[in-house]
Amino acid sequence: MRHLRALCAIADTGSLHKAARFLGMSQPSLTTQLRRIEHALGAELFTRGRTGCRPTPLGRVVLSRARPLVAQMGLLVSEARAAAARADGARLRVGSTASRALAGWLRRLRQRLPGTDITLHMDVSANGLLRALAAGQLDVAFVHEVEGCPLQVPDGLERRVLVEREPQFISMARDHPAAAAPVVDITDLAEDRWMVDPTVDGEWDGLRRVLGAAGIDPPLMHADYHTAASLIVAGEAVAPCQPTSGPRDDMAIRPLRDDPLAVRLLLYHRPGDEGAALYGTAYAALAAAYREAALRTSAYRHWLQRHGTPLPCPG
Repeated sequence: MRHLRALCAIADTGSLHKAARFLGMSQPSLTTQLRRIEHALGAELFTRGRTGCRPTPLGRVVLSRARPLVAQMGLLVSEARAAAARADGARLRVGSTASRALAGWLRRLRQRLPGTDITLHMDVSANGLLRALAAGQLDVAFVHEVEGCPLQVPDGLERRVLVEREPQFISMARDHPAAAAPVVDITDLAEDRWMVDPTVDGEWDGLRRVLGAAGIDPPLMHADYHTAASLIVAGEAVAPCQPTSGPRDDMAIRPLRDDPLAVRLLLYHRPGDEGAALYGTAYAALAAAYREAALRTSAYRHWLQRHGTPLPCPG
């Protein structure tokens, strides 16, 4: 089953790197595993190229048999875990992409659901979290959908919209010339190196679309945002960031004029399962935590006041 799950993950993500992240393993380990599978079968199952991994004709045949087996095993595991949860007490398995509201959300969940076993699984891939939710590995998933890049939502999931359109701000060095203004024109950053994390679903495509619409083609750098912070502070790059990002002495965070970059914030669940009864509580706690994070950040608070944008209501 481990081999079959790996093949399905590679096919679903179209990338060894993304599949390895979804499976919680290193890319070299997954590459070695794939080579062993192909060696055992005597033929390649995927073609590798600059655009990613694509199943060969034999790969499609193998996947057509593997997917039902993986799905049935996932269902078996889900039902067994649900039975165990009923025996051991209430449980809520939370999945989330990165958010400043996360700590406040968990704190409120523990306050509102005493005695409930609450666990957290974080992933940069919203699509990976939704697949885990559909497979019964999570009860709720809080995800970001980049504007213009719809998520790949498995059948059977339901959602509530937390924020219809959250603007993405820009982070830059404190002494960057554009930081002198309260609002930054994207064209003022045409000569800067832009940093983007290609493992975040939709991030690269969304940024490329916005830069193209602005008529600029700045140099780009692929890196994760934690690694890039030191480069931004040193003036080597600028990067999009969440508007709830807290102020830093060595970094400036500003809104972009006309808010060309945006995401939609969504909370998903599976109706009818054991965690569905807790879904309303999870949403209310998340809405309260997001309001707290938004109002704590002066730049975002002022943006909300200027635009008259309502925050999500915990009720």
